[in-house]
Amino acid sequence: MPEVTRSSFHLDPRTKLLLTAAASSVVVAPGGERFLLPTIFMGTLLLALHTRTLRGTLGFPLTMLAFFVLSWVLPTYVPGALTNIFAVGFAYMLRFGAAGGLGIYMMISTSPGDFSAALRAMRVPRVVNVPFTVMLRFLPTVVQESASVKDAMRLRGISGPGGMLRHPLLAMERFMVPMIASSLRAAEDLSASAILRGLGSHRKPTVLVPPRFTVQDALILALAAILVLASFYLPLGK
Repeated sequence: MPEVTRSSFHLDPRTKLLLTAAASSVVVAPGGERFLLPTIFMGTLLLALHTRTLRGTLGFPLTMLAFFVLSWVLPTYVPGALTNIFAVGFAYMLRFGAAGGLGIYMMISTSPGDFSAALRAMRVPRVVNVPFTVMLRFLPTVVQESASVKDAMRLRGISGPGGMLRHPLLAMERFMVPMIASSLRAAEDLSASAILRGLGSHRKPTVLVPPRFTVQDALILALAAILVLASFYLPLGK
């Protein structure tokens, strides 16, 4: 099961949740393209401060750049109905992916315990707190299991575009069946772990490190506010 990575740069989980929720709301709203650049910049900055590696930093903005080229630049040079259909799809992927960068940062930098403590500090009901806490642990597990299944398929020669074209049904079967089995197994393990940790208990758990806002949270929120104000002057949004 993947572990949450630690870093000297640490934000309060409530700050991460606020940034992710706000970015997801404004980016997918009508006229949200004006907020794409600030959202991608914030996601890249937070990933850079947390991972402190080129791979962890550049992967997200380069992916967003590819989506931008396919959705905005490609139809200009290759006009056509099929190109426009693909451009619309990649435009939606660009919007969801921009907010997804902040979501990725929140997932790799926040442990389920810290996230649950932050939701309790926000007086979030238990019926909302428990599913979100479990989901925060379940999604990385599914990603890791899918990578293992792809490695096994690659050893059998049915991975990649060539393998999919030669044996499409076999490739789908060899991927979906292990993924369903591993997902069910992971869900059972997480449920047992949640019961042992008292996640469903009616008593309020004791938090060893209570969530607190720090100077880093204030600086990041101030930078986000400045970027939102500056986004109204971007030519892309006019």
